[in-house]
Amino acid sequence: MRFSELVLVVIVWLWLSGRAFPQEQQVQVPCFFIFGDSLVDNGNNNGILTLARANYRPYGIDFPQGSTGRFTNGRTFVDVLAQLLGFPTYIPPYSRTRGRALLRGVNYASGASGIRDETGNNLGAHASMNEQVSNFADTVQQMRRFFRGDTNSLNSYLSRCIFYSGLGSNDYLNNYFMRDFYSTSSQFTPKAYASSLIQDYTRQLTLLYQLGARKVIVTAVGQIGCIPYQLARYNGNNSRCNEDINKAIVIFNSELRKLVDRFNGGQLPGAKFVFLDSYQSTLDLYQKGKSYGFDIIDKGCCGVGRNNGQITCLPLQQPCADRSKYLFWDAFHPTEAANIIFGKAAYSSKPQSYTYPINIQELAML
Repeated sequence: MRFSELVLVVIVWLWLSGRAFPQEQQVQVPCFFIFGDSLVDNGNNNGILTLARANYRPYGIDFPQGSTGRFTNGRTFVDVLAQLLGFPTYIPPYSRTRGRALLRGVNYASGASGIRDETGNNLGAHASMNEQVSNFADTVQQMRRFFRGDTNSLNSYLSRCIFYSGLGSNDYLNNYFMRDFYSTSSQFTPKAYASSLIQDYTRQLTLLYQLGARKVIVTAVGQIGCIPYQLARYNGNNSRCNEDINKAIVIFNSELRKLVDRFNGGQLPGAKFVFLDSYQSTLDLYQKGKSYGFDIIDKGCCGVGRNNGQITCLPLQQPCADRSKYLFWDAFHPTEAANIIFGKAAYSSKPQSYTYPINIQELAML
């Protein structure tokens, strides 16, 4: 073999190696832990008695592994974020993860869950935020053996990991504004309810900190007054959002951002919290949908009734043909196309647009 041919072989081999393992060489943090609801659940609800589950077609129709329990047609927001952080595979669900796999991170999210324990009970079983934090405490205990009981080494490891927490949507959709099932709306004004949620959430996030979390993303509640479910229930002309819900959400989000300031201001020494403004990002997509490639912003790609939002996607139902043109996959959840936009914007957003005070890429580098 001539020298020039040998060089070509080496170049091709290196190129193929880079294509085969590009992400494994670029992992930015050692692990990624996820807490949340159906927006990021990837299968934890599959084996429990609940209506909040999505382990059937056409859910996952565009996901390589099919219907895993993700509440969308493909990747969720945290799937996209995991890829951007360089993880070679998606973060697995807690329900199916044990052993050394825990060291890379776990997804504890559970469809229908909320900050309050009773939130989502109308849909059946689920893991509330309190239960998810408890599950993480069990994970930390299991991880200790891989560090031979060296707490300092374990804490140092966890301090470099990313933690994501996205709760609150169900505390409004499947609690406060579901007056036939819950009494919270008669017990609390919107401001008092937001304060109560923040008080509970403060305790839960502080527990995560005490268990080792230092780099934490907390997500605002999106503009859920404009999802197909709300348009179908409250709007006869298919154009107006439920502003009562949106106004209540704005109060909660404002208090959550103040909480981030308190945590970063010394309340939790050594921690760095990032506020992810999902309300603004969903508002932008809703108002400027066509500029992002979404022709249909007020209807689910799959569902039943007005706006495809009165009943969620049924088993084996035929969804829309071109999912990339829809902002919403079903009555509640965005499509993979929307999740990709959300993920990329959050990862590299300029400060104080969608992320505050820094973006997720900058958080990973700390």
